[in-house]
Amino acid sequence: MHVFNPGAANLAVSFRGVSKRYSSARGSVQALDDVSFDIAAGEFFGLLGPNGAGKTTLISILAGLSRASAGQVLVHGHDVVADYAAARRSLGIVPQELVFDPFFTVRETLQIQSGYFGARADPRANDAWIDELLENLGLADKADANTRQLSGGMKRRVLVAQALVHRPPVIVLDEPTAGVDVELRQTLWQFIARLNKEGHTVLLTTHYLEEAEALCGRLAMLKQGRVVALDRTSALLAGRASTMLRFKLDTPLPLTLQANARVTGRIVQIKTRNAAEVESVLATLRAAGCQPEDLEIGRADLEDVFLEIMHGVPAHGLSQSPMQVSA
Repeated sequence: MHVFNPGAANLAVSFRGVSKRYSSARGSVQALDDVSFDIAAGEFFGLLGPNGAGKTTLISILAGLSRASAGQVLVHGHDVVADYAAARRSLGIVPQELVFDPFFTVRETLQIQSGYFGARADPRANDAWIDELLENLGLADKADANTRQLSGGMKRRVLVAQALVHRPPVIVLDEPTAGVDVELRQTLWQFIARLNKEGHTVLLTTHYLEEAEALCGRLAMLKQGRVVALDRTSALLAGRASTMLRFKLDTPLPLTLQANARVTGRIVQIKTRNAAEVESVLATLRAAGCQPEDLEIGRADLEDVFLEIMHGVPAHGLSQSPMQVSA
């Protein structure tokens, strides 16, 4: 366990009282409401929340694509509005949308992007880094292909390479594995984990909670534009530790169990606190003539914690300093 010094020099990203209100024909919408948290240099930090929670709005403000109605955002001490050039140079952002220029090859796209950030000062070193990106992201054999000829998954890889080509100290991944294949996920996470170990700060938004649980040392959860949980991943899991009974069922679940169950197709998950409750659930299933298959007893995962918090269970970890400890 590494204890951070909460001094400003160790902050990679700082959100300070960030609010965002949009005006529309139907009235104003509060997308973000007084969002405040810090991300330490070198952290792998997760930003979670349901659709519409404000994650992409917060990332857009960080990237300078949108301006906050109130509050301040700093990247390594640089205000994203007042000192935007320095802030942008410190960021590498992989957006949700597939955005590409159809007139250039993959290598040309990366060379142009690196030139935009002034990385052409040392062409030899820059070209070597581009080659490394192409190799590590599985794009080496597509280097001379036009980007419009690539599949969606390959275009996603190019977006990642573009975000990394100027070697930013802060990497922001906004739903980077949405709709991509298993190979790309594995390739991407291996490379990003390596960069994180080398000192890069990573901010991840994702709906794949197993990724967040495996990768992120600390998490913030947004709900309706507000931070409702902020803590180490291990602490969030421990704070809601419970036993999960998992099994497959081809028949309807008894009514008495439905309120405490999460059902996904044939898979049923029921939270229990102890062995007596496990036996009670099994007895209820037997009495109803149900025949569960592949029965497992395990611990709650991040998805269980996320659903608890989103359904109104009191927030966890907000009272402690977000920079206090990172696992």
